[in-house]
Amino acid sequence: MKKIYPAAEIITIILFAIIPLFTAFPYRINIFLSWEGAYRIANGELPYRDFGMPVGYMYWVVPALFFKIFGAQLITLIKAQAFINIVSGLAFRSILVSVKVPQPIRFAGVLLFVLSYSFPNYWPWYNHTVIVYELLALAFLFKYFTATNNRFPFLFIVLAGVFTFASFFTKQDGGALGFLICLALLGYEALLEKKVIPIATYLIAVVCTGLMFILPVSGYGFGYWFNHGQAPHSSRVSISDILAGFLNGSAWIKFYLFLIILVLVPVFRNFKETWKHKENMLFTLLTLGILAEAVIFQVTSYVPEDNNIFFHSFAFVFIFSALTRYIPVTLNQLSYGLLITAGVLLWWSPSYWKYIQRFALAPQGQQMTYMSHGGYRYGTVVNKNTFMIELDTTDIPLSEWRIPQYKSFQKIMVPGSTADGIDRLMNDSTIRNKPGIKVLNMSELTPLAAELPFELEKGPDYPLWFHKGVAVFDKETDMFVDRINSNYYDLVLYEYIPYLNNFYPYQVREALMKKYNRVDTFVAPRKPTMHAWVEVYKRR
Repeated sequence: MKKIYPAAEIITIILFAIIPLFTAFPYRINIFLSWEGAYRIANGELPYRDFGMPVGYMYWVVPALFFKIFGAQLITLIKAQAFINIVSGLAFRSILVSVKVPQPIRFAGVLLFVLSYSFPNYWPWYNHTVIVYELLALAFLFKYFTATNNRFPFLFIVLAGVFTFASFFTKQDGGALGFLICLALLGYEALLEKKVIPIATYLIAVVCTGLMFILPVSGYGFGYWFNHGQAPHSSRVSISDILAGFLNGSAWIKFYLFLIILVLVPVFRNFKETWKHKENMLFTLLTLGILAEAVIFQVTSYVPEDNNIFFHSFAFVFIFSALTRYIPVTLNQLSYGLLITAGVLLWWSPSYWKYIQRFALAPQGQQMTYMSHGGYRYGTVVNKNTFMIELDTTDIPLSEWRIPQYKSFQKIMVPGSTADGIDRLMNDSTIRNKPGIKVLNMSELTPLAAELPFELEKGPDYPLWFHKGVAVFDKETDMFVDRINSNYYDLVLYEYIPYLNNFYPYQVREALMKKYNRVDTFVAPRKPTMHAWVEVYKRR
């Protein structure tokens, strides 16, 4: 039995990580950013010297490495994320092993982590990767706390410091919160053991790692790009927003906090004894820290809405582990493990049911014939799936998406209109394989840089992506407008998304409409495809 659970945990982590590699995917919103950052770094470009961005570059390190190995294709990003998901699952499992969580609960916790956090994240995104580096830091820190007969215990602290900075240099908010959690854990140990060398070692490791990453790029406008809330950046930390997010929502976090307080009340009646129980105190501090991080992270990193969902696994494991002290388990380990695992599978059934439903059990409304009336689609039978008519006539059903014939888009579907637009671009003799062509690609179709191909612009003043107020500010907007007004570009792709406030700066489009000819327009690769178009402009 002791060997069954560890093997089942590792198999579960690997299996759910690699499942996405065996299917095709619709183009993912914002994946353009992952592709271009990895493409630039894989081609030898140095962040901040060759392009600027308001976060650190550790998010792109793994995708760039996979680009070097497998090629600069969108599907390579999913391969990179499979690796990241395996690492994150193993790190989470390592933490549970360190705090000696009972095996049945540990397996259920690993399964919950995979279903809730890893499996839905099959595309890389920095709001996910920042937490993965934090998990690695915590895993090494707990290895130090619980290691016995280890010749180099401080090596684990150093590694925790390295990955803490890697988390911070992926995204500041998650990395800073992870740093505070590690500091709280080491602070508790310093008070308990009355020794400061471990916490000092950790701080030195974080600082030295930071210097190693920052000093080589410090002369390229790093202080301008890296967002500490200074102008022109705006801070996302708002006490009122955090309180509103917690009190107006966060139902699961508040429920977990309530249960944790209930199970801790008897324990903390004898506070002195509880304080001395190092393993339990560390696990308690970690769980409370993760819940606090989730409350703040949902405000400072609000896209996607559920990117703080990592808290479920920690809270679940802590609560069920604590309950074993009060509720005697009469079942054997295997029976108890099967029962709790079945509960997790039932609880998180939406994670996998939507795929079963899509590929094996299409609901009745999807099997019937659809007709049109007044420009809208309606089902021939009225039932739960068809009683409302979708009034958005711009949305393109997934059945009308297809995979473009080009290498960079292998196994990635885009709307038919988008694929046709890409074909027209690729067949345009005035731009196809033209050396030295100057292109501004302000769209989500960044892989076109490898397909047309064309050289990406470089420089410490050039942004990696073009989101107004996030990675592009007035200075950069003015630069693009000036270049357009001077007819600098041969070709400009501009993605017009009127329902997103300045996702791409509207001033750029206004300048294009005055100085350039719009020669083509096609649907942007978004799902749902709501009023978003890629516009193709050429010099007059």
